[in-house]
Amino acid sequence: MAFNSILFERIEDNLKETAALAPPDFLVDLNIDQIISAVTAGLDEYNLKPFFHHPLKTIDAIRYRQEIMQDLENKILLEAIRKFSRKMQKMRRYLGLIERLHFKRHKEGWFLEAIGIYCDAVTGLGRDLSRADLKSRGLSDFRKHVMTCIESSGFTSLSAETERLKHDLSGVKYCLIVRGDRVTVRKHEPENDYSAEVEETFKKFRQGAVEDYRAKLPIRSGMNHVEAAILDFVAELHPELFANLSNYCARNIRFLDGKISVFDREVQFYIAYLDHIARFQREGMKFCYPEISNRDKEVYSCEGFDLALAHKLVSAKTSIVCNDFYLKGRERIFVVSGPNQGGKTTFARTFGQLHYLACLGCPVPGRDARLFLFDRIFAHFEKEENIKNLRGKLQDDLIRIHAILNQATSDSIIILNEVFISTALADAIFLSEKVMKRIRQMDLLCVWVTFIVELASSGGETVSMVSTVVPENPTLRTFKIVRKPADGLAYAISIAEKYGLTYDCLKERVEHESLPHAS
Repeated sequence: MAFNSILFERIEDNLKETAALAPPDFLVDLNIDQIISAVTAGLDEYNLKPFFHHPLKTIDAIRYRQEIMQDLENKILLEAIRKFSRKMQKMRRYLGLIERLHFKRHKEGWFLEAIGIYCDAVTGLGRDLSRADLKSRGLSDFRKHVMTCIESSGFTSLSAETERLKHDLSGVKYCLIVRGDRVTVRKHEPENDYSAEVEETFKKFRQGAVEDYRAKLPIRSGMNHVEAAILDFVAELHPELFANLSNYCARNIRFLDGKISVFDREVQFYIAYLDHIARFQREGMKFCYPEISNRDKEVYSCEGFDLALAHKLVSAKTSIVCNDFYLKGRERIFVVSGPNQGGKTTFARTFGQLHYLACLGCPVPGRDARLFLFDRIFAHFEKEENIKNLRGKLQDDLIRIHAILNQATSDSIIILNEVFISTALADAIFLSEKVMKRIRQMDLLCVWVTFIVELASSGGETVSMVSTVVPENPTLRTFKIVRKPADGLAYAISIAEKYGLTYDCLKERVEHESLPHAS
């Protein structure tokens, strides 16, 4: 198959037309925006973020990327592509320098250097790819394209002419005579090298090793008007050679192979992500290539974790807590309850992150996973009230959830985090049951973080997940989310915390009251 793109096997999978669209809102709610920023840090020149903003829509497109990721886990192959990228980066730097230069022949010299680096980069990449044991369709097809390019008459002649011109120009010699403010350029004539004779004459006065006082002149990319004029005079002394250089530059203005140039940018998607997760793998964290289904919703994850949170924890040298989940049969909805600050929201974000990263074709956190090919993700997280829209918190919740349910399909994923917390418990239960009924009817995959334990037993589609505490000390969170019936403590604890009636609050108050007070 003809090579099209290292990110998209088929032209119809290419999402160029959506690249200019704003990223979806849920990226912020699920902290996926933080993952993308961390992955692409320091790679602004490649503009990689649009590639991370648009999940793929077919299983084959996802497998295409997974295969390439797996090939690039070969360190020798990965280093070969890094080497190619460094050369291409240097080539672009030279081409950018040309835009800032003022003198024609100066520009032509740097253009010749840029093409020389390009030819060397492509030739070296072809040689390295020919030695690699490639399994992926993408890299195999790209290798064929590179070899076809290298063997083409156009590239062969470009490479040969570039080397010939560089060789001829490196052999140019001339004499430069400076008298006061007058500079004369003339043809090179054989002259005696008096420095050798001087060194031989004074050799007898040398006593052991001496310090080298010769100054090292810096290599500059710029050229002033005097240097440019000297170069023009040199060109007059070698008119044919410099005319060949000018013709060469004019003929090869579009020397870049389009697909190789695009590959150089697109392959950074893989390199950046693999570099990012390598940091966690060195800490013993597991990543896997998940199985993707577009029909079966029996999803699961073993030892999954929140990648955005993990980035902060690793930086702080803090341990990362992993969690498992699975759905089977009719089950579609995780109802997550338990005490505050116990990892419930992190669990919900993990569920969304795993599905999102999987549909980008990336390995996901965890030892093993089976995930669903969604069409859209919807997230409802608490937002600050906007005084401009004159809506209360409850009304805003209802409007947002109504919009989500109207746009969602049976292939969508919904993540709800503590909705209807601004109203009375009886009203919150009533509204939540109505929303739950609609979610069940639409056969949606859903994670619902809530203090309303009644939702956990509202039908065969729901699964109760509870954040746990240390049995000996309920104030200490384990951050483990386990599959078990809701115990009803979450709401009680939140009410006790709200009114200062927890054990710690009461103990502090008693101790304060027992202290002697000045009368």
